[in-house]
Amino acid sequence: MQPKITVIGSINMDLVTEANRRPEAGETVLGKQFSTIPGGKGANQAVAAARIGGKVTMIGCVGEDPFGKELLDHLEAEGIIIDNMESVPGVKTGIAAITLAEEDNSIVVVPGANNLVTERMILQNEEVIANSDAVLLQLEIPLSTVVNAAAIAYQHGVRVILNPAPFQKLPDKLIDFADVITPNEHEYEELIKDYSGDLNKLKEKLVITKGGEGIVYYEKGTEIHVPGHQVEVVDTTGAGDSFNGGLAVQLAKGASFEDSCHYACAVGALSVTKFGAQSGMPTDKEVNGLLKNGNKERI
Repeated sequence: MQPKITVIGSINMDLVTEANRRPEAGETVLGKQFSTIPGGKGANQAVAAARIGGKVTMIGCVGEDPFGKELLDHLEAEGIIIDNMESVPGVKTGIAAITLAEEDNSIVVVPGANNLVTERMILQNEEVIANSDAVLLQLEIPLSTVVNAAAIAYQHGVRVILNPAPFQKLPDKLIDFADVITPNEHEYEELIKDYSGDLNKLKEKLVITKGGEGIVYYEKGTEIHVPGHQVEVVDTTGAGDSFNGGLAVQLAKGASFEDSCHYACAVGALSVTKFGAQSGMPTDKEVNGLLKNGNKERI
């Protein structure tokens, strides 16, 4: 079965600078290389899901500018359905200025056209959402749009996977609509600090990503750790997005939660072994190859 995944979110052009170290405030350092690479958390997750076999529809906005055309062409080349994307005149396509240094990344996002992914677009695409096996959401588009998309998916019994990044305070109703919430460690701390409801109930929805250490989730109050994989790190940009794409596809296929997490960890691990958020995203064959030799013990 080819699961139908709808990704509602951002699409950016990543402007990537590589350097030996990050500059301090007021300091200039020489960089090693500059690249323009397709990105945006929504588009990254769409590509990750498509590479491993998902039938992916992307809902979002770009500007009517060269970046916008290039990004739409790229998504289409990845096999992603772009019929529901909008090109907006007079608005710039979103960009992310990324510095790669010291085996990690620092990112400044300028949303541009991503701010125009409105509730109107969600209502226009209700049928697409309703016919999905899973909906993937992030927070690089307006929060009101995310809430509305999650509500419609919830009403139609469609699984909602929410990646709460970049983090902002989540309305309780958004948490209620989400089936799975995937914060990293920092986002997790912010999430539980802001939450006023039943923390144990919230934890049952969480998958906390911990970089190379793997992930943690909760099952009937018990903390389960799924270990990461030892790989050579080239570029960590998009690792979390790769994980989310992998998790969505496996859950939509009907895999167990535990197996889906193991698979998604392998997707995330392989994604950091190549340069670029999307170019490093693996195929299903590559993921299964890593899992065949990896550790699947619960600890």
